[in-house]
Amino acid sequence: MNYFCTFFLAFSLLSHTLISQSHTDRLPNFVIIFTDDLGYGDLSCFGNPTIKTPNLDRMAAEGQKWTQFYVADPVCTPSRAALMTGRYPFRNGMSSAKRVVLFPNSSGGLPDAEVSIAEVLKQKDYATAAIGKWHLGHLPQFLPTAQGFDSYFGIPYSNDMDFVKGSPNYWKNAQVDPDFLPDTKHYDVPLMENTKVIERPADQNTITRRYTEKSIAFIQANKDKPFFLYLAHSLPHIPLFAHPDFLGSSKRGLYGDVIQEIDWSVGQVLQSLKDLQLDENTIVVFSSDNGPWLSFRTHGGSAGPLRAGKGTTFEGGQRVPTIFWGPGYVKPGVVHEMGSTLDLINTFAAISGTKIPTDRNMDGYDLSPVLSGKGSSPRSEFFYWTRGVLHAARSGKWKLHIQQREAINYGKVVEMDRPELYDLETDISEKYDRFTEKPEIVAKLKQLMKAHQEGMADALPDNLLGRIEAKK
Repeated sequence: MNYFCTFFLAFSLLSHTLISQSHTDRLPNFVIIFTDDLGYGDLSCFGNPTIKTPNLDRMAAEGQKWTQFYVADPVCTPSRAALMTGRYPFRNGMSSAKRVVLFPNSSGGLPDAEVSIAEVLKQKDYATAAIGKWHLGHLPQFLPTAQGFDSYFGIPYSNDMDFVKGSPNYWKNAQVDPDFLPDTKHYDVPLMENTKVIERPADQNTITRRYTEKSIAFIQANKDKPFFLYLAHSLPHIPLFAHPDFLGSSKRGLYGDVIQEIDWSVGQVLQSLKDLQLDENTIVVFSSDNGPWLSFRTHGGSAGPLRAGKGTTFEGGQRVPTIFWGPGYVKPGVVHEMGSTLDLINTFAAISGTKIPTDRNMDGYDLSPVLSGKGSSPRSEFFYWTRGVLHAARSGKWKLHIQQREAINYGKVVEMDRPELYDLETDISEKYDRFTEKPEIVAKLKQLMKAHQEGMADALPDNLLGRIEAKK
C-alpha cells in the first residue's frame, strides 16, 4: 500500500510538471478586469469591513496585492486611454480642460495612430476581445474593433449618459435615500456588439452577468491559442444596478450588492481558467479606472485611508486597489512598490516577447521582475494629471501638489497659496503638509515637474476630447 501511494504521488507530481511545462511552451494569456469608480477601500482584502469579496480575496492571496498602484488620470476617458496605450493621456489628446470625458455628442476618440495593448499583442496573433465599457470614442472609427480587438460587446460610454429627461434625479435621490433603485429605462444607453447597437436602452440589471458570460465564452472559444481579454465593468459607476440574485446581499447596501456581484464575476472568470487548465498560463489583472465618486454618498465607494476620490489628484482619486494573479507567473505576496496602469503594455510585451512602439514617448515600465519575484519595480516617480493640467508629482515617498480640486465636488478648483508637500509613507492620508520643513525636496520635485512638462512637447491638441459633433 505504501509503495502504491508513493508511486501514485510520484506519478501525480510528474503529470503536474508535464502540464506546467506544456503551458510554459505556449504564449501566455492576459486578462484585465477593470472596474469603474471602485475605491481603494471597497474590497475586503483592502480593508472593507462589510463588503464580502471572497473571490478577490482569494485572488490576492494566490497572487500579488499592490498597495501603491496608480491610474494616470482620476476620471474615465483619460484613465482608459493611458491603460490602453502606456502614455499619459495628455500626449494623445485624451485629457482636456474643456471636456473632462467623452460624451454621446463627442466626435473625437482615441487617435488611430495610438497603439493599443491589443495591437501590440497582435504581433503574435493573439485573439483579442473587449467586453464592457469602452469610453474611448463611440463612433465606428474609435470603437475597440478599430483598435486591435477582434470583437466588442458592451456600452460605448458611461452608464449614466443618455439620461432620459423627466426621469428621477439620481443625485438628489442618492443624497437622501441609501436604498434608491434606478430604472434602466431612465438611461437610453446603447449595448453594442462590434459596431452595431443590439439593445437600447441596455438592461443594466443583467449587464454584469452578461459581460461575465461573454467573457467565459471568449475564453472557451480561444482555449487553444493565446488570447487577451479586456473585461471593463461599467459598474460601480452610478446609476447602480445589480442582478436580482444580488440585491440585498450586502450590509453595505446597493453599492455593496454591486461589488459583490463583480466579485462573483471575477470568481467565474478564474474558475473557467482553472477548468480549462489555463490558469498556469494566464495573467489576470484586477483594478479600477479611478477612485470613488464621493458626492453620491452611500451610492459611491470608499477610498479607505486615502484622501478624497474621483476627479482629484489626491491619493483617493488615483491610487486604486490592484491585484495580479497568475499561478505560473506571479509570485504571491503584497507589493508596496509603485506601479501604474501605464505599465501594463510594457509588462505584457516583455512577457509575451512582443514590442512596444519605439517611434514615440512611452510612459510605462516593465513590472515583470516584480511579478516573478526576481526584481524590484523600476517605477520611482509618478505624475498626477487631470483635465490637461499637471497637478502633482511623486518621487519616492514625497509628493508635491501645485494644483488642487475640491475633494467632494471635484469640478471646483481650489486656489492654493503655495504648493503642499506630503510624505506618503508616514502620511498616507495627505493630512500633514511638510512644505516649509523640506525646501530641498520641494525644489527637487519642482525641477522634476518642469522636466516632465518639457518632455510633453509631442502632446496632441486637447480638442480631440473637447470636439463636439456638428448638429444635423
